[in-house]
Amino acid sequence: MDDRGGSFVAVRRISQGLERGNVYHSSSTSSSAEAVAGSAAWLGRGLSCVCVQGSHGDARPSFDLTPAQEEGLQRLQSRMDVAYDSSIPHHQEALKDLWKLAFPEEELHGIVSEQWKEMGWQGKDPSTDFRGGGFISLENLLYFARSFPKCFQDLLRKQVGDRSVWEYPFAVAGINITFMLIQMLGLEAVKPQSIVGETFLRFLSVNESAFDLLYCIAFKLMDQQWLSMHASYMEFNTVMKSTRRQLEREIMVKDITGIEDMPSYSLLSQ
Repeated sequence: MDDRGGSFVAVRRISQGLERGNVYHSSSTSSSAEAVAGSAAWLGRGLSCVCVQGSHGDARPSFDLTPAQEEGLQRLQSRMDVAYDSSIPHHQEALKDLWKLAFPEEELHGIVSEQWKEMGWQGKDPSTDFRGGGFISLENLLYFARSFPKCFQDLLRKQVGDRSVWEYPFAVAGINITFMLIQMLGLEAVKPQSIVGETFLRFLSVNESAFDLLYCIAFKLMDQQWLSMHASYMEFNTVMKSTRRQLEREIMVKDITGIEDMPSYSLLSQ
């Protein structure tokens, strides 16, 4: 979705190997009674607007890395290179684990099931959404669910705040956040090309879970921005832009030495 409107996938609220350089586009559409679906390409179009900064002629700085920073970046890039593959048992089990964490009271009837739409996937087979985000986007969701279960459930079930009638789809928004962070931090490059990216690699060198932790902060912050802007599906891209700007500001705050020092980290315990 772009700022002028365009195609979208919105979820109606019920009563209570990312290839480097590519933009995420999903080929799936939803026929659910709870979803209004145009082309699923709003995911990629919206995020290309969020993530691309400056003009082609801009000169970008380059930063030398310490051995620890280089090692951390390479480990993270290795994770980014893993595509979600539904034929791999480990990937299937990870997806089933996500369901158990999200809906412990409800048995999943199959790896392909209409039930997945309850979590905000676009169709009955989440693999079509993971196709662009890669396995790391599933790992991010699992980390969020395990590390901050109350916050995860609040966002999944839209339990906090005055919600829009047409809400963002939780799981698909999560994939968008993974993609946005990769772009914001310049993680596809051999070396960081911004001070924000270089600062993050310092955090990563002392905490290998820094990316997953930043993901949790970004998801909660995005939802807070969504609520403060009284947003609906037409404003999703605007909310993502605002979220990115806030994250960049917080990473650059003086005396911040780790992800846990970011002001918005406290939102995860609310």
